[in-house]
Amino acid sequence: MANIYQFQETEMNGQPIDFETYRGKVLLLMNTASKCGFAPQLKGFEAMYQEYHNQGLELLGLPSNQFHQELSTDEETEDYCQVHYGVTFPMTKRIRVNGAGEDPLFAYLKAQTNSGRIKWNFTKFLINRDGTLIKRFPPRTTPEKMLPDVIAALNESNEG
Repeated sequence: MANIYQFQETEMNGQPIDFETYRGKVLLLMNTASKCGFAPQLKGFEAMYQEYHNQGLELLGLPSNQFHQELSTDEETEDYCQVHYGVTFPMTKRIRVNGAGEDPLFAYLKAQTNSGRIKWNFTKFLINRDGTLIKRFPPRTTPEKMLPDVIAALNESNEG
């Protein structure tokens, strides 16, 4: 059976992201879109990343244009997220989250939660330090509302 550490993505700058490097970290993954009404959440996620990165939190944004709310190119997306929301956590090249050409990572995440299709941008997945998926969060869930779950995952993992 697959596990989260078997996946790879490609960062906006072309560098490969080997999920094996996330072993032992708490990982928060989300499909993003620059023109989505939920895009301002990126500011809160950046603040979370800055606050908890040294404690083992990793964030990864995976832009998708499946809901027709992403900019034309990966470069425009990267610039937009950095300029408007100060994003410093890694962002991947755009992916598909559903259907034909679906990114294998999202197929895996959806299977792990048994929760079906990604319905909109900013669906989030929280994974603990041993690679187990803890929870899928809907698009409306703000970083602030997720913070107790993130802190619990960081603390639980530190105790074990």
